[in-house]
Amino acid sequence: MSQYKIYSGLDLPSVAKEVLEKWEAEKVFEKSITTREGKQPFVFYEGPPSANGLPGIHHVMARAIKDIFCRYKTLKGYQVKRKAGWDTHGLPVELSVEKKLGITKEDIGKKISVDEYNKECRETVMQYTDIWNDLTEKMGYWVDMDDPYVTYENKYIETVWWLLGQLHQKDLLYKGYTIQPYSPAAGTGLSSHELNQPGCYRDVKDATCVAQFKIEPGQNSPFEGGKGDVFFLAWTTTPWTLPSNTALAVGKNITYVKVDTFNAYTGDRMFAILAKDLVSKFFKPEGENASFDEFSLGDKVIPWSVVQEKKGEELVGIKYKQLLPYALPYENAENAFRVISGNFVTTEDGTGIVHIAPTFGQDDAQVAKDAVPEIPAMLLKDENDNLVPLVDLQGKFRKEVNDGDFLYGGEYVKEEYLTDEEKEEELKKQKQILESKGKIKELKEYLNVDKRIILKLQEEGKLFKKETYEHSYPHCWRTDKPVLYYPLDSWFIKSTAVKDRMIELNKTINWKPESTGTGRFGNWLENLNDWNLSRSRYWGIPIPIWRTEEGDEEICISSVEQLKAEVEKSIAAGLMTTNPLADFEVGDMSKANYDKFDLHKNYVDEVILVSTSGKPMKREADLIDVWFDSGAMPYAQQHYPFENKEEIDNNKFFPADFIAEGVDQTRGWFYTLHAIATMVFDSVAYKNVVSNGLVLDKNGQKMSKRLGNAADPFETLSKYGADATRWYMITNA
Repeated sequence: MSQYKIYSGLDLPSVAKEVLEKWEAEKVFEKSITTREGKQPFVFYEGPPSANGLPGIHHVMARAIKDIFCRYKTLKGYQVKRKAGWDTHGLPVELSVEKKLGITKEDIGKKISVDEYNKECRETVMQYTDIWNDLTEKMGYWVDMDDPYVTYENKYIETVWWLLGQLHQKDLLYKGYTIQPYSPAAGTGLSSHELNQPGCYRDVKDATCVAQFKIEPGQNSPFEGGKGDVFFLAWTTTPWTLPSNTALAVGKNITYVKVDTFNAYTGDRMFAILAKDLVSKFFKPEGENASFDEFSLGDKVIPWSVVQEKKGEELVGIKYKQLLPYALPYENAENAFRVISGNFVTTEDGTGIVHIAPTFGQDDAQVAKDAVPEIPAMLLKDENDNLVPLVDLQGKFRKEVNDGDFLYGGEYVKEEYLTDEEKEEELKKQKQILESKGKIKELKEYLNVDKRIILKLQEEGKLFKKETYEHSYPHCWRTDKPVLYYPLDSWFIKSTAVKDRMIELNKTINWKPESTGTGRFGNWLENLNDWNLSRSRYWGIPIPIWRTEEGDEEICISSVEQLKAEVEKSIAAGLMTTNPLADFEVGDMSKANYDKFDLHKNYVDEVILVSTSGKPMKREADLIDVWFDSGAMPYAQQHYPFENKEEIDNNKFFPADFIAEGVDQTRGWFYTLHAIATMVFDSVAYKNVVSNGLVLDKNGQKMSKRLGNAADPFETLSKYGADATRWYMITNA
């Protein structure tokens, strides 16, 4: 009699159910590890999924790939431990809680305390773990779900603090006030690797304009003289930044011309200054040297003639009138509104003259800083005496940007930030104002800020050209809303200092496909920026740096033991009365001991430390980038170096022999693993990596719950069984 069961028909879902029951009853997965005790280990790292999101069909594909390699190595006699993990911090959790509670980030600390908010995040984040466990079991993925690493637990956080302490000791952490990608919808800055997640850059159609900046008369300018005012022409795809303009940039070696012509909207005679190579883009050939006397407003062909030619270096220093005088820079306003040189200025598009708003562009801020004298940014004092830009952290114009006709203060600079209901209300307001003042005869749709600024320029004779332009624009990877470049006080990891070593170590990694390692990942490393670590949020790992108010003394806390000792010093100095870590027993690694406290923001922000000179030190308010959490998992899941030190130091559990995730992790988890390992351990974090593609629908679009085109993994497994589903996905990966 056969030892194998004979089936009368092919019913794969039923077969899968029987196999799973057998595995469970006989503890086959557990035995595959325990029976190989002492055998050579094959180290595998499981990337932590976000516990507050539901699993999708793409997780089945990624996990099938992982399972195949781990099972194969198990059959070859290796011991393959597989520890599951949960990513429990960051925007996905916070945004879901805010939606559930009907609040925004601005309400935290007002309508709800930070303590209440974080407790809600802690409870909400694990809401789908049972569903994840169910999928894991049903698809036959072997991983230890009973003892997962959880990024919000104190032991995990302590290891992350230790890693940051190592970076601090190596002088790889610094604080800087720079222009950074910022998501008003999420209320936080973003790192460059977040901004480069797949789908973040999208083609959008925006209202753009070429504005006219009038040269101040009475200067010893090379373009003085002639009938009519003289204007610099500058093109922008972000008209909302024009109220913050404080300079114009030219290329020193670019040839510029002065063109005698008419304004197409007013019919006024004028002189336009732009790059010689771009004249044909703005002036029709049949208008060259045509009769000026016969021109009438509305003619299709506008007469023009080049009357002067100069190099860009001759234009540097020329002063011009402020384009939209809603406010003046609080500091050194006398140095604003002049022409400077910039080596990024080209004649590939625009006019060859670049509008500079130092508060909203990285290049703008740098070229303004390099100018002599320095160009001031459009920063003014708010009600708390802080210097702030004309756009607030919610993405709204400040009250100063209000003329009563076109702009009304407190408005979102990007239309996408408004809800449909808010847009309807704004349309009613605009209709009443613009129609009653004769600006528009009949307004039928909401006009965003860009369009109304263009209307204002047109009315004031400061518009040379307007058009709709399609271009690629960055969006927040979690909210799908446009990103702004914004001045932020942030902590950075000096990853550029070890860029060459990262590139060198990457060449030792076996990438599959190879092109991902040499291309997408390799190119990313070649163009590396410093890592913006700061996140202005509430639920996450706090930056463990305490500083004096002057910023001249600081300490980076690397362990709970160190924090407890520093609090004792603070109590002795009279800055604190009790120690929140009083019950923590140093050296006791039990869960019970580590559950006596909480290292999250709502607790550690109450801790005041004392500096070497006796000054009080408060914790830096920000949290860390959640991608650092996941990149720290090789060490934090082991509670290194406080426990299992030999596992890492003796290369028993580090680096990984194998990891696998989707290609979208190239600039996410793959990068943060590699960066932390290089900077702290001068090592790779993984030796072999498989990067799978995305799961697409029948139209070639990425499957997404948001788009409503995703296949339900449970329905698929129920209908076809785990084996057929896995086989289909692997053969098509």
